[in-house]
Amino acid sequence: MTFATQTFSVNGRIYRPPARPVAVICLDGSADEYLDATLARGRMPHLQRMAVRGYRGFARGAMPSFTNVNNSSIVTGVPPSVHGIGGNFFYDTSTGQEVMMNSAKYLRAETILAAAAQSGRRVGVVTAKEKLRDIFSHNLRGIAFSSEKANQARLETHGLGDVEKVVGRPTPPIYSGEASLYVLWAGVALLEQGLADFLYLSTTDFMQHKYAPEKPESLDFYAAIDQQIGRLLELGAVVGVTADHGMNAKQKPDGSPNVLYLETLLTERFGGGFRVILPITDPYVVHHGALGSFAVIHLPPQLPLPAVQQFLMDLPGVTEVYDRATAAKKLELPADRLGECVVLSARDVVLGRTPEYHDLKAIEGGLRSHGGRYEEMVGPAIGWLYESVELVEREPDINTIQMIWNVLEQHPGSSMIEAARRHAPNCCFNVRVTHASGMLEGKYTADTVFPENDHRRHRPRSWLVNGVEKVKALEFLAARMTLGQAALAWLLAEPLV
Repeated sequence: MTFATQTFSVNGRIYRPPARPVAVICLDGSADEYLDATLARGRMPHLQRMAVRGYRGFARGAMPSFTNVNNSSIVTGVPPSVHGIGGNFFYDTSTGQEVMMNSAKYLRAETILAAAAQSGRRVGVVTAKEKLRDIFSHNLRGIAFSSEKANQARLETHGLGDVEKVVGRPTPPIYSGEASLYVLWAGVALLEQGLADFLYLSTTDFMQHKYAPEKPESLDFYAAIDQQIGRLLELGAVVGVTADHGMNAKQKPDGSPNVLYLETLLTERFGGGFRVILPITDPYVVHHGALGSFAVIHLPPQLPLPAVQQFLMDLPGVTEVYDRATAAKKLELPADRLGECVVLSARDVVLGRTPEYHDLKAIEGGLRSHGGRYEEMVGPAIGWLYESVELVEREPDINTIQMIWNVLEQHPGSSMIEAARRHAPNCCFNVRVTHASGMLEGKYTADTVFPENDHRRHRPRSWLVNGVEKVKALEFLAARMTLGQAALAWLLAEPLV
């Protein structure tokens, strides 16, 4: 098989495809804790090899941290302010209607996929969610279908018919782990059968909404994903794996959803006329009940915005409140698709309209959701790589940087050290948290409970559970010294420390 290597450009960026298959995978809702949990148990060997031989890092996703927003950013290479998709759902002031932002008519930029096809690559797009297919297939001469409606794909409209025969499996239910695995099975089949050599594979976050990272169902799911990553690698593909957003539990101590009903609260304080838009809203309400950590508010006429902003900012659980212009600039969003006010909430809080608007029966098993800052970072959630790299590039004479680095939390510290080695040869590092907040002392178990005023109590539970598993894998280091001493020896082996 030959591969087109013609350079192409789209949205001001130049792309140089390799003479090999390319497979980009977006694991919907995959906070790094999911990968970390499965890797710690040795169940993602292919991804582990990719991390060692290639690169594993973290990225800041587009805001709000929703599916349509970040998938559109991935396939266009530009932020929402350019491509126009600022949520899954918005209030179209030109029509006076609240609408799903699932159509390519809302897209304001061309896609990398279409440009790659025009340059000669055989492009294949498989998405779990049918709602994304129209955006992905915008101006595309190639294959594009969803696992949700695989049995409805036709050659004339999807670039491929009889998908179930090609994949060798029936169409899965959308509310299942199989809906995501089908995306990867299909990608492998397209590559194996020579039907495509430039793949974009986008899964669904049903499993992440339903299960915490350390749950057996989640571990089995990610192990199955790794098997298909291995198949793509065996077929010679250059594989890239990312996520569109993270995921957090949004519950009170009793397990009930932790919701601020903004429309109700605003009406009680200022009177009627408010329209609260929840951009997480999409056809898959079983996932999240239309409750996320980002909201857009349209105010009634003549109501002073500063008074509303102050009221919202004083609400427990609200973390950021912006006017339209500030939100558009700070979050890189299309201003004409926002309201007068934008609100973000805390890690464990979601924003709603009114109690009557939301059917909480759909999420009786517990609410896990996204949309805010706490789901913005995808990848290891400790440290700020790019700020440090920019610092040493800008100030090569800098002589000391303080950072968190230890054998369990190597990223982004390792990359920061390499950047200093290249740009600031006289720099050294003052390392903190050398024992991973006590984890490397080997005293914790999965049942450890930290005191109320202990900072470790506020870490995700996955940090504790996964850390205990990692420590077990390092027990061999304690044959001649304590694990804590081995951790210090590992750090001191680096000359810049």
